[in-house]
Amino acid sequence: MPNREPLEQVQAMGRERLYPSVTSPNWLVLRKRREIFQTRLAAMRLNNPAVLDVGGRIQPYRPLIDNGRSRYTAIDLSVTPLVNVAGDAQHLPFASDSFDLVICTQMLEYAPEPPRVIAEIRRVLKSGGYLLMSVPSVFPRDADYDRWRFLAPGIRQLLSGFSLVEIVPEGGSITGFFRTINSCLQIFARYDFLRTVLSYTMVPILNVAGLLLEAIAGSTNDQFAVNYSVFAKK
Repeated sequence: MPNREPLEQVQAMGRERLYPSVTSPNWLVLRKRREIFQTRLAAMRLNNPAVLDVGGRIQPYRPLIDNGRSRYTAIDLSVTPLVNVAGDAQHLPFASDSFDLVICTQMLEYAPEPPRVIAEIRRVLKSGGYLLMSVPSVFPRDADYDRWRFLAPGIRQLLSGFSLVEIVPEGGSITGFFRTINSCLQIFARYDFLRTVLSYTMVPILNVAGLLLEAIAGSTNDQFAVNYSVFAKK
């Protein structure tokens, strides 16, 4: 597919994903995901890694990895100026044992067959290589081809071929509750101007309230975790 989004627009989308505004309905989970990814990447101690971004249309987490010395490749069905290869994640056009790190964020829910995507990711990873992934557990359908939601036991089953798997909720049940309210407000607000008003009024209030309440409660309950970050080692 031809490029449809200007480079500046794609980069702006990536920055908003990495450093979300408090006016974003997804602020609570996105800020938590950045913290989790930063911690995991620091622990990996990768040196000039070969990186594959599966679903790398906007590459929000590339700045956490790419210091100018990594070899960074992005594949996506939707081509943007940042995508190197137009292709299907279920048939990765790369040799086995090619990459030190694979990133796959908020993409698996759209794949017709998630196990095939995971099998391909594992194939192209080098022995001892890492997968850094995020997947939704609770979120309204956002596209006609949106197919799946994932819970921790299902994620472990998908990644059973990896030697190490860590699954971290991107916030607990309190975060999930407030994020869901914000998401529903965006759905129920039928007009753009109303969504804009909510983004600068109710959404920030609910975001900050969710953050403070989860900190005050100190609860580890994640029954209503709405998104997971996943770390796996081949």
